[in-house]
Amino acid sequence: MTTTHLAADWNRLGGTFVDAIGDTLVMVSLTMIFGGIGGLLIGLLLYTSRAGGILQSKPIYWVLNVLVNFVRPIPFIILIAMLAPVTLQFIGTTIGRSAAIFVMCIAAAFAVARIVEQNLVAIDPGVIEAARAMGASPWRIIRTVIIPEALGPLVLGYTFIFIAVVDMSAMAGYIGGGGLGDFAIVYGYRAYDYEVTYAAVIVIVIIVQLAQLFGNWLSRRIMRR
Repeated sequence: MTTTHLAADWNRLGGTFVDAIGDTLVMVSLTMIFGGIGGLLIGLLLYTSRAGGILQSKPIYWVLNVLVNFVRPIPFIILIAMLAPVTLQFIGTTIGRSAAIFVMCIAAAFAVARIVEQNLVAIDPGVIEAARAMGASPWRIIRTVIIPEALGPLVLGYTFIFIAVVDMSAMAGYIGGGGLGDFAIVYGYRAYDYEVTYAAVIVIVIIVQLAQLFGNWLSRRIMRR
């Protein structure tokens, strides 16, 4: 049996392709905002509640640590299926862009949390002890010492997460989440049109490269201060 591969009709697919790029950027941006903020808060709690932390609390640290370790290793495509009842409860549907963003935010938050914690652990404890000795409150220490000290490495960490979120957005195509993943599956893979698939891949690679270059540049600027 011979499969015929037709050249992509970009007059017909051009508008859909542009919309798919826009969908991907929307999904990634919203995930980085909400998942990034959620992950930062969880990561800060993990760091500050650990033994010797400024908000030391063994129960809080234990619960958060178990949650992060539970969610992080789950492949995203399985996480989509596992969280389907939760997604249905909060979003009202388990398919489409909103459902995909909801699961992406959860996955990103727990991934960001561990990266934030790992970067904060590298901070010189003496800097924090000096702030505590001067009578600074925990919130002031977090705001004026902890985050500024780790800001450069955190930017690189968030850049890494951005790339992972782009990967998630591509997999979201399996639940009709839109974006380049959905475009490549529907108009490329299922239509045996490899030109469409390659076009989607090229755009994804360009987005990732631009994000990595910007993250590296911003991190260097911060660490030179």
